[in-house]
Amino acid sequence: MPQARVHRIPARAPDDMRGIARLIQDGVIDPTGILAILGKTEGNGCVNDFTRAFAVSALKAELSRHLTEASVNRIVYVMSGGTEGGLAPHWLVLERSSHDEGRRPALAIGTHHTADLPARSLGRLAQVEMVRQGVLAAMKEARLADAAEAHFVQIKVPLLTAERIAAARSDVRTTDPLKSMGLSRAAAALGVAAALGEVAPGKITEDAIGSDHDLWSGRASTSAGAELLNHEIVVMGMSGQWSGPLAIDHAVMTDQLDIDPVREAVIRLGLPVRAQLVPAERRRVVAVLAKAEAGSTGRLRGHRHTMLDDSDISSTRHARAFVGGVLAGLIGHAELFVSGGAEHQGPDGGGPVAIIAERG
Repeated sequence: MPQARVHRIPARAPDDMRGIARLIQDGVIDPTGILAILGKTEGNGCVNDFTRAFAVSALKAELSRHLTEASVNRIVYVMSGGTEGGLAPHWLVLERSSHDEGRRPALAIGTHHTADLPARSLGRLAQVEMVRQGVLAAMKEARLADAAEAHFVQIKVPLLTAERIAAARSDVRTTDPLKSMGLSRAAAALGVAAALGEVAPGKITEDAIGSDHDLWSGRASTSAGAELLNHEIVVMGMSGQWSGPLAIDHAVMTDQLDIDPVREAVIRLGLPVRAQLVPAERRRVVAVLAKAEAGSTGRLRGHRHTMLDDSDISSTRHARAFVGGVLAGLIGHAELFVSGGAEHQGPDGGGPVAIIAERG
C-alpha cells in the first residue's frame, strides 16, 4: 500500500538545489518516488517571470543525476512565481513510498500530464474539457473513489506569449499575454469544477470563462507560466488505499480576511485552536497551499482598496502578500505556497486553502 510523503525545503534562490540534494543523499527522499515538485520562486509571477523556468531547469538537472530522462520528465513541476511580503521561497517535494504504516485513510497523490494545448484553445471550452479529463486521470492514479475524497487540485497551465499569438495567426481568445494568464487559469479551474461535480458542465459557456463569478471550484488552484505548453496536474486527497501519518483538509476563504474556515480545517486535522499555532504544533503542518485574489469590486468588507488601481504592481502580487500575511498569522510562519490569480477558484475575492499535516 503506498504512503505519501511531503518534504518542505527552504530555497535560497530559484536554482538552489542544496536542500533537495542533501535529503536525497541522506536517504530521506527517494528520487524514484517523486511524483511532483511545487516551488515558490521570487519572481514577479507575471508573463516574463523566468524564475519559474529557471527553477524547473535546475530541478531537472539535479534529478537527472539520479533518474533517466523519461523519469525526470514524468514528474510534475508547478512553479509559482511571486514571494511578495514575507512569503518565503521554498520547495514542496511530493513523494510516493512503498512503506505501509497501516493508518488509513491517508494523504493520496495522483498526477497527470495533458497533451500540449493549442493556442486557439486557451481560455475556451476545449481547455476546460482537457483539464476535466486530466483531473479524472489523476484522481484514478491517486486511487480516489469519488470526487468527495479529493481535497485540492494544483495545476500548472500555459499562457500566450507574443510569439505564440503571432504563430496562431490571431485565432486566439486574447492577444494580450497578461490577460491570457487569467483566461488560462479560469478555464483550468472550471475544468476542475466540472471534474469534481462542483459546477454542472452545461453551465460552463465560453462567455462565462473568466467573467461569471458565480461559477467556481472550492478545490482548484491553477497557476500560469510560459515555461510549458501543456497542463501539469496534481490531485491530493484522502484515500483508504493509501496509508501513513499525513492527512489533508481544505477550506474556502470567502474573502481575503476570512480566516475562520481555515482555522476550522486546522481543527479537523487535530490541531488546537489559538490565535496562532505554537512551535510544536506548527511543525506538524507540512504544507499550506492557497489561492489569493483581489476580487472584482475594489472593496473588502465595505472598505475601498487600491489593489486593482495600482499601475505599477499587479493586483495578484498585492493579493499574494496580503493573504500570505493573514495565513501566516495563524500558522506562525510564512513558508506558504500562496498563488495569485484566483479566477473561478473560490468566490470572487476569496480562494481555496489546503493544509497537509501530520496527525497526532
